Amino acid sequence: MVRFFLGVLVAVAVAAAAGFAVMFTGAYDVAATSPHTALGRWVLGTTMENSVARRAVGIVAPARFSEEQARLGAARYRESCVYCHGAPGQDPADWATGLLPEPPYLPDVVGEWSDAQLFWIVKNGIKMSAMPAFGPHVSDQEIWGIVGFVKQLPSMSPEQYQTFGEAPGQGNTPGQPSSGQGG
Repeated sequence: MVRFFLGVLVAVAVAAAAGFAVMFTGAYDVAATSPHTALGRWVLGTTMENSVARRAVGIVAPARFSEEQARLGAARYRESCVYCHGAPGQDPADWATGLLPEPPYLPDVVGEWSDAQLFWIVKNGIKMSAMPAFGPHVSDQEIWGIVGFVKQLPSMSPEQYQTFGEAPGQGNTPGQPSSGQGG
């Protein structure tokens, strides 16, 4: 039994030494142009998904989102989110493809998250992903508006996205902020 525990202790020490060697020698390539390994993608993705699910427990989403909430969320999305996440008929900005991990195209993935989880992500951001925390400078009410809007993205046509929330006769050029303020 003592030999077993000694073997475990040696294995842990060797793994720790290898980890420190990688850290202090710079052996691991941290360039955003070098993709993660399959194992790295799995570890980071699984950790993020489980962390968000755990922390979103207890967040109570509105029973339904009003048109006004979604309209305000659309304006904020156009100001701050579309550049990384794109929208129906609109690709993300070229520079967003240089982020690692690359931001997801929200119309394709928004259905994988609950309203509470989306709220938590927008409010708190995701470390080491370029997803900023909007909570420090955006009210919870505005964040719920963003959630209400992005939940509608999968069913929107490019034309619907283009005109959603705009007053008649008012257009919004894709990729252009609807106001001078960023998020």
